[in-house]
Amino acid sequence: MRRHGWLRLPFWLTYLFLYAPIVVLVMMSFNRNRSPYTWGGLSLDWYGRLAGNASIRTGLVNTLIVALGSTALSTVLGTLLAVGLARHTRSRLLDALSTLPAILPDLVIAIGLLAFYSAIKLTLGLHSVLIAHTVFGMAFVAAVVRARLGGMDTSLEEASRDLGAAPLTTFVRITLPTLAPGIVAGALLAFTLSLDEFVIAFFTAAPSEPTLPIVIYSMVRFGVTPEINALATLLLAVSFTVVIVAQRLTRLTEALK
Repeated sequence: MRRHGWLRLPFWLTYLFLYAPIVVLVMMSFNRNRSPYTWGGLSLDWYGRLAGNASIRTGLVNTLIVALGSTALSTVLGTLLAVGLARHTRSRLLDALSTLPAILPDLVIAIGLLAFYSAIKLTLGLHSVLIAHTVFGMAFVAAVVRARLGGMDTSLEEASRDLGAAPLTTFVRITLPTLAPGIVAGALLAFTLSLDEFVIAFFTAAPSEPTLPIVIYSMVRFGVTPEINALATLLLAVSFTVVIVAQRLTRLTEALK
């Protein structure tokens, strides 16, 4: 086996290509020197400057409002969509339409939503971004919940109905607890996607209410600084935290079943 160890080289080169820039970004966020290409020693000054940057604070608040709101709506609508498609219809057309927002390029969705907003005379703002993020977030939640539904034992629902439980009671007491891991995973996926989504927000947000990715884009146009690296590092930490929390909640839910 050792003689063929060189076959693992493409594997490690791929990981190096993917993660080496991220490691460099995190390291340079602690760089004392303002130049992102010259190491000047360890410093936390750039993280302190983030807290004093008004535009970043505004963008962060706007992003959290949109992400939390769209996650709540996406989770509810996506779960109901998944259950409806799996239990109450066998339409391939509806199945395809439910996954379309997750498949279409963000640019197509953004232009389509902007045209729709213009047609109905809807002013742009955080509400328009929230609706847009709900559209594609709902598709991801539905896909995750549908996968969970595929492994669900339908005899539990049938037994509940045979014992006289109403459809709503069966859904609340049998279906929802079984789908809980998928719902949690879908909700966290929708949150992380909304948190760093740029293209759709760029087209559907008002200039006076930018989200954090739009603020970052406006800063990057003038060059990459350790301040931007620090902000990217914090977003990376949030993403890792969300993934870990999702895994722990899924395991906890499985253990309590």
